[in-house]
Amino acid sequence: MNEALGWLLGLKNVKSIDEIAPSLAAPWAAQGTFWVVFGLAALLVVALVFYVKFQHRGSRAARLALGLSRGLLLALLLLTLADPVLRVSLTDVKPPLLYLVFDGTDSMAIEDEYPEDQQAALVRATLWQAPEDMANHKPSRMNYLQAFLTKPQNNLLTRLADDRRFRVESFLFDGNTTSQLRKLEPKPGGGDAPDAKHIAGQLTTKGQVTALGAVLNDMAQQFGAGNLGAVVMFSDFAQNSGLAPIGGRDGAAGSPAAKLGVPIYAVGLGATEAMDLAVDLQTDPKMKRAERTSVLVKLRQSGLQDRPATVTLTARKLSGGYGDTAATEVLIGQKVVPLTTNLETIDFPFTPDDAGRFEFIAAVEPLDGEIVVENNRATREVNIIDDYLRLMYVAYEPSWEWRFVKEVFHRDKLIGMDGFRTYLASSDPQVRESNVLFLPTLTPKRSDFFANDVIFLDDMPRTAINDRFCEMVREFVSQFGGGLVVIGGPRFGPAELHGTPLAEMLPVVLDPDARLRDERPFRPQLTAHAARYPFMQLGDNDVENTKAWNNLRLLPWYQSVARLHDQSYALAEHPTDTCQDGKTRQPLIAIRQFGAGEVVYLGFNETWRLRRLYGELYYRRFWSQLIYRLGMSHALGAEKRFVVRTDRQQYRVEEKVTLTVEAYDENFEPLAAEDMPKSALSAEIAIPGSGGTADQLRELAVPLLRQGVFEAQVPVYSDGQYSIRVKDPIANGFREVRFDVTGLSAERRSGVRNVRLQEELATETQGRVYDLTTADRLADDLQLQAITERYTRNHPLWCTPLWFLALVGLMLGEWFSRKMIHLQ
Repeated sequence: MNEALGWLLGLKNVKSIDEIAPSLAAPWAAQGTFWVVFGLAALLVVALVFYVKFQHRGSRAARLALGLSRGLLLALLLLTLADPVLRVSLTDVKPPLLYLVFDGTDSMAIEDEYPEDQQAALVRATLWQAPEDMANHKPSRMNYLQAFLTKPQNNLLTRLADDRRFRVESFLFDGNTTSQLRKLEPKPGGGDAPDAKHIAGQLTTKGQVTALGAVLNDMAQQFGAGNLGAVVMFSDFAQNSGLAPIGGRDGAAGSPAAKLGVPIYAVGLGATEAMDLAVDLQTDPKMKRAERTSVLVKLRQSGLQDRPATVTLTARKLSGGYGDTAATEVLIGQKVVPLTTNLETIDFPFTPDDAGRFEFIAAVEPLDGEIVVENNRATREVNIIDDYLRLMYVAYEPSWEWRFVKEVFHRDKLIGMDGFRTYLASSDPQVRESNVLFLPTLTPKRSDFFANDVIFLDDMPRTAINDRFCEMVREFVSQFGGGLVVIGGPRFGPAELHGTPLAEMLPVVLDPDARLRDERPFRPQLTAHAARYPFMQLGDNDVENTKAWNNLRLLPWYQSVARLHDQSYALAEHPTDTCQDGKTRQPLIAIRQFGAGEVVYLGFNETWRLRRLYGELYYRRFWSQLIYRLGMSHALGAEKRFVVRTDRQQYRVEEKVTLTVEAYDENFEPLAAEDMPKSALSAEIAIPGSGGTADQLRELAVPLLRQGVFEAQVPVYSDGQYSIRVKDPIANGFREVRFDVTGLSAERRSGVRNVRLQEELATETQGRVYDLTTADRLADDLQLQAITERYTRNHPLWCTPLWFLALVGLMLGEWFSRKMIHLQ
């Protein structure tokens, strides 16, 4: 019944019609309804009078019927001029969209090596036939895909296009810095049904990165994506850039795949195993001179079982200070390693005998049969310090936390006795002046204050914190990348910071009326985010980590807040108490990025209880790892005054390098254009020579971008290792940064398909996994639900089958009746 009525009204795929309300859309009719009704009545009367008074054949009843028919016909014509519409509330059923998404990146041009049986299966599945111009080349992944899409028998694309249960749209993703989705033309000259040969002819391999997270986000932005039913993705799934397609900031529920909300049928291309050897290098971000450490080199191999590999580890000093120059590579060690497992770890002991910025290079000699050799070399830049981390601990009075933190850092090799200084507001001023452990003032001169690396702010009253200190701390974190740890104590609490510039930096939103909560003891609970932060992992495994945190026992109190800041993560929370929204648990430990630095909040100063039973083991792990995170993520001490960096460590030929210099004077005030000649920093770039020739030096000007920040875009046109030295106009020395330029894209760094990502993507979205030998089953596996939409719209009535049938029916009925009674 609904389908028949929908057909009469010109509505397709109508499941149900809930409401119909007629109206007139023409302005003259909408504003003069009385005259429309009058006109309809007049036409009806005129037609009746004509047949009754002026036509004499036939019975009176027959002439009345003819008059009524003529009147209704004239009334319908008048209503047509009045533009009749129906306001229809209905439920519509549409076939869902099916997106076919093809990988257009450079890795699709890789010519894989397959075992004979897999090669034969691929040829059978794709009906691949080598053209004359490829007689001496193996087919690439894209060649196989194009052959599969255009094969004459059992063509998947043709079967999908002919299936009326869904509508097919095709896309290709490529791009230089991120993956961008491009819609493919279905057939030459336009049309909706895709033509297999035309689609295959539009596929390219120009993309330089694979960013599947960006691809999925682009899908959600396509027109009509609300009707999307499923995605079929043809790719090698070699994710190497941008947002991950699964997992993400808020876990699986916040991933691009989960947000898209449809099943992904993942068709994998490329070999799952290949002869490949990849090198990874792991070092501490900073080392201490003359102290023994280890450098780990990891070798990941496939298809090279039991083959020997020669690993060489070297180090080269970059410009570590003013007046230093780059040195030649120094051999740290060389080992021949048998590749007995898929992952081999080689430990190279190393004792630095010099300080400065060093580049460590791990390289392995290429082995016969490797598909790509770009990943046979890894580099890591390390800062070897002959200095120490500088910590400033601010508190009102000594507490157990203050005492034990001080002891831990005094024994830490990267901090020591010289690196820990404290300001106690309640201490005797004479003690602060005479004891080297104490700072005489909360706000020393800028050069001393900004030489700190991490600042602790323990329990302090508002009256003891001046505005200058707050502003300097804000600048220290946001601009210089320093770390801030705010600890809530039982006497004053973090509410004392409400209304100060420090409050805006915190990972929590403060409640000015908050009070200490000590109604019942509790045990803190770690959140899912805690697993991503090493300082929250006190044990070597989950069992030991739980044991370590349980060593706190029941805490007697904590300081409550209004809520967690939107840009923060809670790492530990109260088991039952909630924030002002009544849902979110009270955060006890939280972290937030603020500008260039990070801020950590603790709602209690009772971590010293970790010492119970196990001494300093877990207590030291917590505070040492926290300080390493906050203090070693930026230049140390006074080096923060002049920092040179590039936006990446590796570039491709013809890309632009963004060189950024953060420059300040002796008092850590931003350098301005007028402080230097030519209103720019002077620099020189060393361009690697070719064929063993010497490097070419070229002068470079780095103009002012904004106060304290200078920036330049430097194009690179040849591969090799580059260096840029920037002159510090204050110290009259140079700072150097190095980077690599390669002609090979990131797509060639891995020679195999990422099977794990392919399977996880399909599993998380309730899809399925295929390769080209099994993809023919995909058309039968697709079980998509029709899209049901409920909406209200104004539907023109005069162009519907119902209106046509009424007009034609009245005209033919009148004509037939006149013939029956012999009227002319």
